[in-house]
Amino acid sequence: MKKCFILLSLVLTATNVNAQVYLDTKAPIEERVKDALGRMTTHEKILVLHAQSKFTSAGVPRLGIRQLNMDDGPHGVREELEWNSWSPAKWTNDYVVAFPSLTCLAATWNTDLSTLYGDAVSEEFAFRGKDLMLGPGVNIQRTPLNGRAFEYMGEDPLLAGEMVVPYIVAAQQNGVGCCLKHFVLNDQETDRFRVNVNVSERAMREIYLYPFEQAVKRARVWSIMGSYNLWQGVHCCHNDALINGILKKEWGWDGALVSDWGGTTNTQQAVYGGLDIEMGTYTDGKLKESEFTYDDYYLGRPFETLLEEGKAPMSVLDEKVSRVLRLIFRTAMNPQKVIGSLCSDAHYEACRQIGEEGIVLLKNATRPHKTSQTSGEAEKMLPLDFSKYQHVLVVGENATRSLTQGGGSSELKTLRDVSPLDALRAQSSIVNSQLSITHAPGYTSGRALYDKVDKVSADEDARLKAEALEKAKTADLIIYVGGLNKNHRQDCENGDRESYDLSFGQNELISDLANIQPNIVVVTFGGNPYAMPWLDQVAALVHCWYLGSEAGNALINILTGKTTPSGKLPVTFAKRYEDYPYVRHGKEAYPGVDKQVYYKEDIFVGYRGFERDKVKPLFPFGYGLSYTTFQYAKPVVEASGNDVTVSVTITNVGNRVGKETAQVYAAAPKNKQMEKPVKELKAFAKTRLLQPGESETLQMRIPREKLASWDEVQHRWIVDGGIYTFMVGASSADIRGKATVKL
Repeated sequence: MKKCFILLSLVLTATNVNAQVYLDTKAPIEERVKDALGRMTTHEKILVLHAQSKFTSAGVPRLGIRQLNMDDGPHGVREELEWNSWSPAKWTNDYVVAFPSLTCLAATWNTDLSTLYGDAVSEEFAFRGKDLMLGPGVNIQRTPLNGRAFEYMGEDPLLAGEMVVPYIVAAQQNGVGCCLKHFVLNDQETDRFRVNVNVSERAMREIYLYPFEQAVKRARVWSIMGSYNLWQGVHCCHNDALINGILKKEWGWDGALVSDWGGTTNTQQAVYGGLDIEMGTYTDGKLKESEFTYDDYYLGRPFETLLEEGKAPMSVLDEKVSRVLRLIFRTAMNPQKVIGSLCSDAHYEACRQIGEEGIVLLKNATRPHKTSQTSGEAEKMLPLDFSKYQHVLVVGENATRSLTQGGGSSELKTLRDVSPLDALRAQSSIVNSQLSITHAPGYTSGRALYDKVDKVSADEDARLKAEALEKAKTADLIIYVGGLNKNHRQDCENGDRESYDLSFGQNELISDLANIQPNIVVVTFGGNPYAMPWLDQVAALVHCWYLGSEAGNALINILTGKTTPSGKLPVTFAKRYEDYPYVRHGKEAYPGVDKQVYYKEDIFVGYRGFERDKVKPLFPFGYGLSYTTFQYAKPVVEASGNDVTVSVTITNVGNRVGKETAQVYAAAPKNKQMEKPVKELKAFAKTRLLQPGESETLQMRIPREKLASWDEVQHRWIVDGGIYTFMVGASSADIRGKATVKL
């Protein structure tokens, strides 16, 4: 009998071993995770917690559990690199579409385009065999000098939160995980590895954590990347209060926390501070390569030693591994993951469409000088009619420069890019085959931005400027294409801008060109606001962010009126750098003193601060012109249960088709315990393409919790009772109607 019992036990054990639930794609993920965890050795568990190459973390080959293949985003899939170096692998099949920057996506104020973006870019990641896209980013654009702001979604947490959710949902529906970054307070590149950010509890909750919270609770993002900086004296990649306390416990997040590359600094904190996957420690190119191996990572051999010596509980290890397995089963071993596609017509179309809707028309005055073909009636400078011109001069390096290269980790290897100059020549030749188009760079950014200018460089700059000014004398239209680029200390990772002005002498060049030919359209690229001392001299101004592979086509469609501009600013453009809310607080507020930075403006970031301080910006948050005109009816506000619904009818009363974004701002009742903003963005919606005379009624629901403020005494969200004023506008400074409701 005893032998029979033993034999039966062996049979049952063998049956259980063969019942590989973790490989059953129809089984619930939590059952798969539990089963796989029970089959892994301690060493196998350790291996999945850290990198095994520059952009992969290990699976469990013995069990058929796949590794995680990661790559930089969020604007496209990064060029393939060698297994263990930052050198390009020099593949010939890793060319991609460069999608517009996330500032451009935010400027569309169109959540449908966010869905389109997430779907298209994730298809390219899937086709390249990637499981995890390192992006998108939702850090707040607190300063216009932030070198990495072009990767983020502007200054307002609600706008960033609303725009990031559809992107993540669409990407993850394709089986490609998003790694939302950088959690949190990574709002400057200066001292990003060492700076400790001091911020009030209220500002942390209402401004900086808010878009991350939306991504966790509404999009259920599968992974998040910790930031380099410190908060409360602890690096954010393994900050127990931040990751375990807020992210995992309070928000109930079940994803995997990935370190930024080289962002892990301590074994004890890595073990107990909530970090799940450690990437790039010491082997990330920031320090010399040495005998330090991947097994030597903080979550590698040092963690395993603590476990063997009984100095760390197995429960901590198993909790981390469970999160990593969950991520693997959602991505690398997800049977629903799409095959994807690369450089498809649909992806280029998505790129162009997003780019067009993100371009912001900032100024469009009456044409200063009539041409021989112009009627006697006053006409706006834009849209351009090339049949009315004979000699067009295009000035500026960005007319021909690839803006998909440079910028740091978001640099892309594209199959094709359409430059503004090429698109202009192609489009204008259809309208006017006799039109003469010439180009003059006007300046060069070839040398490092802040290198000492030697005589050779100065002579070359002077020559290029003189050439442009000479050609301007015979032009009846100048299109200036400049702005920022992705050089170091412009829009580039690991360095902030050092001036609010445009670099390379552009301010003087634009002014001198306008003095020669007032028929001048200025087009700027860039992820940040900048000073415009020449604004009154130019007839039209268009800001483009970074538009990706279809940059030229998107721009020319806007300039010629094939597409009516509908972009709105996701950031405030100040007249002077000194007008930004934090600047008055000195270096402690930015870039920091002794590796400490203090967010002394508190919640009054961007337009909140401008309105509190009664400082008029150059262009307000939410601003953007059109080629048509929209009329707003009186808004209707209704409170029902825990929601407020704001409805407004918008009519196109102009003579061109167009889209309009209605923005809802709320002014809360007075509260003696805390200062409230004059108003805050609480909802927005964009119309469909309206024909002249056509109307659409937009209904925007505002859940009660969106009206809450963080109480630092009670450490919780509260909604003040009383009278709320809801304002509907075309921008934060252009309110078209308001209504009140008592809550």
